[in-house]
Amino acid sequence: MGNALRFLYANCCKPTTQESGYGYGYGVPTYTDGVSALVNDIYHFEITSQVPEGLGRYVVSSNKAQANWYKKLAEAWKSAKPPPRTPDEAARLVILTLKRHLKADVEGLLAYYGLPFPQPLVQTAELIPPSHSKPPEGVKFELQTLPVDAKAVADGDTVTVYVNTADPREAANLPRDIKLAATQRGKARAVRDYVKADALQKKIVDAGYRVLTGPNNEDILARKYRIRLRGIDAPESSMPFGKEAKDEMTKLVQGKCLRVLVYGEDRYNRCVGDIYCNNKFVQEAMLKKGLAWHYTAYDKRPELATWEKAARTARVGLWSSSNPEEPWEWRKKRRNRDA
Repeated sequence: MGNALRFLYANCCKPTTQESGYGYGYGVPTYTDGVSALVNDIYHFEITSQVPEGLGRYVVSSNKAQANWYKKLAEAWKSAKPPPRTPDEAARLVILTLKRHLKADVEGLLAYYGLPFPQPLVQTAELIPPSHSKPPEGVKFELQTLPVDAKAVADGDTVTVYVNTADPREAANLPRDIKLAATQRGKARAVRDYVKADALQKKIVDAGYRVLTGPNNEDILARKYRIRLRGIDAPESSMPFGKEAKDEMTKLVQGKCLRVLVYGEDRYNRCVGDIYCNNKFVQEAMLKKGLAWHYTAYDKRPELATWEKAARTARVGLWSSSNPEEPWEWRKKRRNRDA
């Protein structure tokens, strides 16, 4: 068990209960507050691998799933600097740690400990759908990408991704001549016929594909997609905070495989979609960092407005400026100037 969790349990979160054995089996024990109750149960779980018996009346998932929650919560608590001390801080940690789990379970777990359920975080928990669940309404298709290269990040709201054509959806739509070209390219390179290989590579690239090198130096034929993040508009590269927005986007996605829910295309033939990376909703991260606007002209989701408002209030990122210029107004001025 980590020192942070042990210290918090021993010094400020010892439970006061009228029952022995941590009060399990008789509903919620009488603790001084929900934080100490949660710490006590995490501590007990790390020793016994047992979850509270009374929790089952508050949640819908199995004991096996509950044990998985406590494993995650133990790691999250040990990693928190500093660890949560108030009910609001503890609730936030629970929600962010279990954001990919069922809303009913997250609500039930918090209710069991008497912890608050802040509305903005309810929206966060609901916003990231499990990968095995039915896609949200309006999603045209889903992409599971290969690791993203830093050079693929154009700015704070646009990124180029590649999807392995071994993916069933891609395989079903892969042109035969492109598949053949990739095979012939590999053979040409094997005999060092680089002129032929380069010509075949050009044909592949012109068709919207690319041959990438895999982790074992194998060739991977992948399809290229340009993704425009749905619902946000980041500063353009030459605008104030444009570099910071691009750098933050790069930090979020570089070297990682992304889950992209595509809702449609824009006039530049980019896929417009929501991006998820390592359990993070990328648009949420950009808005909370103050490195993007909520693009209300195209997306009315209230949670995006909430995250932008929080950044404005905290005056972080571009909101540290007294009167930041919206990217869409900046682009409009440039179009008028060049007309």
